[in-house]
Amino acid sequence: MFLLQQPIVRTAEIFSPMPDAFRKKDTASVWADANRGGVRIDSFLEGPVFDNEGNLFVTDIPFGRIFRIDPQGQWTLIAEYDGEPNGMKFLSRSHLLIADYRNGLVRLDIATGKVEPFLERRNTERFKGINDLVFDSTGNLYFTDQGQTGMSDPTGRVFRLSPSGRLDALITNGPSPNGLVLSPDEKVLYVAMTRANSVWRIPLFADGSVGKVGQFFTSYGPSGPDGLAMDAEGRLIVANPGLGHAWVLNHRGEPVEVIRSPLGASLTNVAFGGANRTTAFFTESVSGTVLRADMSAPGCPIHRLKQAA
Repeated sequence: MFLLQQPIVRTAEIFSPMPDAFRKKDTASVWADANRGGVRIDSFLEGPVFDNEGNLFVTDIPFGRIFRIDPQGQWTLIAEYDGEPNGMKFLSRSHLLIADYRNGLVRLDIATGKVEPFLERRNTERFKGINDLVFDSTGNLYFTDQGQTGMSDPTGRVFRLSPSGRLDALITNGPSPNGLVLSPDEKVLYVAMTRANSVWRIPLFADGSVGKVGQFFTSYGPSGPDGLAMDAEGRLIVANPGLGHAWVLNHRGEPVEVIRSPLGASLTNVAFGGANRTTAFFTESVSGTVLRADMSAPGCPIHRLKQAA
């Protein structure tokens, strides 16, 4: 009988909780009514991404806020607007591209806090609700259109937007497509399908088509995989809200490590930062806290739109 090696289990440490001054205590939100069962929450963190100076940027979905957290853990409010921001990546040193559930893709000027449309609609049709995004090394943008899809409505989509403006739907039958990341050689796109409690593997061909899409990893529990990251050795890091931990998977989809949260049970996303980018930082949304864990390999490079570099 073949037995899988038991994964190493360890606990992340607290890096920085949201200061009380920024918490929206006892404040209702339409987003929480739909996505958190109407529970009043003071924040819901997502979208971690680092700039070149080591500052961490995160989103607060229900209250339309973007924060910068410096390497010492000090928080600054960068923008607050009428939206529901989720995943983020840098367009340039001065602008962030945000996957906004309400407004589509929007662009944020970090210096001024101004938010403006980047891609609101596809052929005049609104998106279901954009969730997360990632660039490849040539400037193609991959993003998920999750909305309220799930096992009963597997119509979530994964799009690719080329630098020339061509928009292709790669997946149209996703049960809640959420976080996504590319393999180190950019030949495979991994997509978290939250309500299916799985991660899909999407082969990418040179002609722009996709190959045989398969299920790479299966989780369990009340809420499935969310944010994804990839390290330089090809290991996939999967933030898994509901379980309160992150999976570290090898190239066969086998868990080799489990990183647990020391508080809360909703690890929503992950980004590499710190010295040599060998520390994984996690958004723990229920407690409004950023966690961290040292890793044995650095994260893969995070790319930007070529024309905006």
